[in-house]
Amino acid sequence: MSNPFFEPSTLPYQLPPFAEIREEHYLPAFEAGIAQKLAEIDAIAATATAPTFADTVVALELSGAILTRVANVFFNISSSDSTPGSEAIESEMSPKLAALSDAMLLNQDLFARIRTLFDQRDTLGLSAEESRLLERYYNRFVRAGAALSASERDQLRAWNMELASATTEFKHNIMAATKAATLFLDSEGELAGLAPAAVTAAAENARSLDHDGWALSLQNVSNQPVLAELADREVRRRMMMASLGRGFGDNPNAELAGRIARLRAARAALLGYPDHASYIVADQTATTTDAVEEMLSQLIGPAVTNAEREAAELTTAMRTGEASGDAELRSWDWQFWSEKVRAERFSVDADALRPYLELERVLRDGVFYAAEQVYGLTFSERTDLVGYHPEVRVFEVFDADGSGLGLFLGDFFARPSKRGGAWMNELVGQSELIGTRAVVVNNLNIVKPPKSEPALLTWDNVRTLFHEFGHALHGLFSDVRYPFFAGTAVPRDFVEFPSQVNEMWASRPEILANYARHVETGEPIPAELLEKRAAAERFGEGFRTVEYLGATLLDWAWHRITADQSADIDAELFEEAALHKAGLALSAIPPRYRTGYFAHIFAGGYGAGYYSYIWSEVLDADTVQWFEDGAAPIREKGERFRRGLLAKGGSVDPLAAYETFRGRAPEIQPLLARRGLTG
Repeated sequence: MSNPFFEPSTLPYQLPPFAEIREEHYLPAFEAGIAQKLAEIDAIAATATAPTFADTVVALELSGAILTRVANVFFNISSSDSTPGSEAIESEMSPKLAALSDAMLLNQDLFARIRTLFDQRDTLGLSAEESRLLERYYNRFVRAGAALSASERDQLRAWNMELASATTEFKHNIMAATKAATLFLDSEGELAGLAPAAVTAAAENARSLDHDGWALSLQNVSNQPVLAELADREVRRRMMMASLGRGFGDNPNAELAGRIARLRAARAALLGYPDHASYIVADQTATTTDAVEEMLSQLIGPAVTNAEREAAELTTAMRTGEASGDAELRSWDWQFWSEKVRAERFSVDADALRPYLELERVLRDGVFYAAEQVYGLTFSERTDLVGYHPEVRVFEVFDADGSGLGLFLGDFFARPSKRGGAWMNELVGQSELIGTRAVVVNNLNIVKPPKSEPALLTWDNVRTLFHEFGHALHGLFSDVRYPFFAGTAVPRDFVEFPSQVNEMWASRPEILANYARHVETGEPIPAELLEKRAAAERFGEGFRTVEYLGATLLDWAWHRITADQSADIDAELFEEAALHKAGLALSAIPPRYRTGYFAHIFAGGYGAGYYSYIWSEVLDADTVQWFEDGAAPIREKGERFRRGLLAKGGSVDPLAAYETFRGRAPEIQPLLARRGLTG
């Protein structure tokens, strides 16, 4: 069978030929890719001559071309446009890919060659990037268990296979549970508070799901954005209960989470670590669990104090408003009454912002314009190139000198086949060795407007758009020789740093003035409305920090369990105990994610790493302060930020690079001030 993955794409920048790719191509391509990779690994390991950097490390970097092509496409598709067929393929391939990883990293002959080179590294005349690559490969083999005994390696293989199957099952269960939790409403009156366009969208959503009436689909977070607008308290309660209940009860995810955590703990113990968190953090910029816990301890108390102050204000507003009497503030009330208080105190309504935040304008005159002002980039939409779904748009990105930098794909709208949240994927990674430039995609879940109507965004949508484009820039700016280091291939607790920095341009006055214009009149957003929005945004920082920290400490608790932990863990009781121990058991503020739908840690790469968002935000806030100090032109600063950090990928130690860029170690004070945690 002719298979588009078997050869490099001939399209610009090797964009995958989506017009040719069919679901039936994936499985044969995976099988061929695995076979090719195994053969190449065996050939490297069986080389009779003494190892060299070229015939071992570089050869590994060049191996597995078919597998790279199919995996980059498939794992984006499996999240952004899944089908029962793609779910079946993923379930079949996940344990096989885990076995392939073990076949490479536990191969004793291959490890012997890597170890020999590592021992001789000071005599090989390697460049700085080559030396780091050798060190990272050696570390990767050791952390994977290559130095274990034969019986221990066999046990590790079995656990890795089981983990691969369990995490894939967890991911599929989330998508099924989220679809099943869709809230169907029979009366339009139950949607009181929603904008007319949102009501129309809910009706179209119901029709697409073969139901009469109206349907509110859930996003993969606890607090659904629509809770800020729904006036009917009972509807809000039903929405919140549907959200919080995902992954529990009949859904097996709560049990799966415990099994995944136990397996990770057992694996960590086999590798010589007290728990999975210790194993993960040892290879991050934090390096120790003590460092993570010290940072979190500085945030929890002030955040809870702020949240309790906010709760008192909201309770007062609720008891004197529509819900009179002594009603208790519940989780389904918080966002609704927050908006009421914001509207009263700051005279701003979230809906008043929407007409000034139209997607196309925010994208072109905001996100792209900021990239032009800071980095000199320009963008041209390539309607001659197709994406993996009709809604995907393709843009060519040009550097300041007019040369082509890569391709950016935007997949902005929610659909039933897309998982919740927002993310960036690489479809093609940059590498001087292979001769490729980056092709990256941003996925968001903006509610699609009715046909022929503009997509009007919330401020959170705008911030997410800028955030994910920060990841895209990290990939596009990559300037490394070896694929191992390309783009976002950096420690997990550093990867969010560039994206969080990019959020600053969303509210930068000169950028805002360029994109925040009325969708019908083109009039700029009133300065007064912007000032009120900024003040309103500061109100609620306690809630946002506690919500995030709740999820962070849940992740941490699950991955601090030891290998001898009881075999049976009741997830709901475990959550309750973990939040109480952390001092974050506020009933009106559930964690941003509960165990049953915490995809980041049980179906993604953030297990024991969800702290990385706030860890990265320390660097982010410190960098934003540097950008805003006015000591040099923005273009000059953008170039320094790009060349000193974003272009390096994983080819240098991230914190060392940061200290060189900043002229000192990062400081936490700017973050504390930003989040209102300075007392």
